[in-house]
Amino acid sequence: MNDPKQAPEDLVVRIRRFALDVMKYVHGLPNTAVCWVLGKQLLRSGTSFGANHREGKRARSTAEFSAKLGIAQFEAEESAYWLELLMKSGIANTALAQSLWKEANELQAILGAIIRTANRRKQ
Repeated sequence: MNDPKQAPEDLVVRIRRFALDVMKYVHGLPNTAVCWVLGKQLLRSGTSFGANHREGKRARSTAEFSAKLGIAQFEAEESAYWLELLMKSGIANTALAQSLWKEANELQAILGAIIRTANRRKQ
């Protein structure tokens, strides 16, 4: 990857797939107050980091790029947190939840590596 602002297409596809899978997962949660609140939080964080990643790709500077991807990274981490709560509570510990949790952590790590690379190249 020569330009860190140009993410490989597979990362874009993974982020979009994650958002779509989060939407399906939240849609299937039990109809309880706890699941409504946690599901809403997960839905927000799980879909917003793709938007921040996309905005970062259009950044005008490395600083702006790093800031937008930093937000995306935080949202991925937040998604993992909401999934962890749902799983550890026993409310919705499904194979899909576990897969989403793993993917959120992997995407968070990838975004962090991209940010570090961009900042090193800036120096």
